[in-house]
Amino acid sequence: MHYLWLFIAVLTETLGTTALQASQQFSRLWPSLAVVLCYGSSFFFMSLVLKTMPVGIVYAIWSGTGIVLIACIGYLLFGQRLDLPAVIGLALIISGILVIHLFSATDTH
Repeated sequence: MHYLWLFIAVLTETLGTTALQASQQFSRLWPSLAVVLCYGSSFFFMSLVLKTMPVGIVYAIWSGTGIVLIACIGYLLFGQRLDLPAVIGLALIISGILVIHLFSATDTH
């Protein structure tokens, strides 16, 4: 169940960061409200995950996955280009998440 909560935490964080871009520095009401709601929801669901997983592992997966998703959304929705070093860096983040998930004995209590 903790992976479902973590997935929801990553999803709401990603939506919040997308809304942050759309809020235009908090000058637009609805995207600004979405930022607050999404980040609050993300931290709530992340707190549920912390009952069964160490904070460092949760944060690494949450932030790393969010970074990769936001980079993809920025590329697809906002036309933000990624150069080769950025793509390599994102691939390394994904690799790190996979190493934690597949090989680490500390991913759950």
